Amino acid sequence: MELNLVGKRALVAGSTQGIGKAVAKVLAAHGAHVVLLARNREKLEITLKELDRRHGQGHSFLVADYNEPETVEAALEEYLEEGHPIHILVNNTGGPAAGPIVDATPEAFYSAFTNHLINNHRLVQLLVPGMRNEGYGRIVNIISTSVKAPLHGLGVSNTIRAAVANWSKTLANELASQAITVNNVLPGATLTERLGNIIDGRAVKTGQSQDAVKQAMLDEIPMGRFADPAEIAEAVAFLASPSASYITGVNIPVDGGRTPNL
Repeated sequence: MELNLVGKRALVAGSTQGIGKAVAKVLAAHGAHVVLLARNREKLEITLKELDRRHGQGHSFLVADYNEPETVEAALEEYLEEGHPIHILVNNTGGPAAGPIVDATPEAFYSAFTNHLINNHRLVQLLVPGMRNEGYGRIVNIISTSVKAPLHGLGVSNTIRAAVANWSKTLANELASQAITVNNVLPGATLTERLGNIIDGRAVKTGQSQDAVKQAMLDEIPMGRFADPAEIAEAVAFLASPSASYITGVNIPVDGGRTPNL
């Protein structure tokens, strides 16, 4: 099956590293015009040069900080005023710090809620009118398998990810009749900087070696390996494509079989 995204414009958040960067590169490879969104201009400029342009795309980027939602809104509003419709929105940002929920501060929840839900919601509000006009909309949220089974030691993340998943399902039902789909991709353990930080943190806390912590994590995955970010990105590309036009409101784990429930 060929995923043809030629003529479609995609806004990818958190797109200078990890899964977000992989998504941007894969969407571009399938023909989409990609608009990168992140806070570090230097990294954005580097990523921009790495995007596929075989289909004549004119990729671009927006500089905004998710810790300051007003900068996200302002950057996107300015871009939309130039008359470029966005057909695909990929909501993605780094996860909250690890740690037991009993030790989490209220500020940690406020910050995570802003980063993972408020920014997602405001982007949707700004982009849905254009999607309606174009008769094509795809909203894909990168969340976590924790929305199906909470993960040990990720208290704040488990809580906020579940809120985003329920927001997404509600949104999917409201937009389904307007040719706009809303779906969630749930990555398992993926070879990113965040995974390295989690391994380091567990090693320090338990006194185990990093290799021992890593092996314990691998033992939980039926496939016996971590995901490559590109494997997550290809799932996003499918959901963003015309081929997924009748799929909405679902959570799709991409985790090598780790999640214990359906």
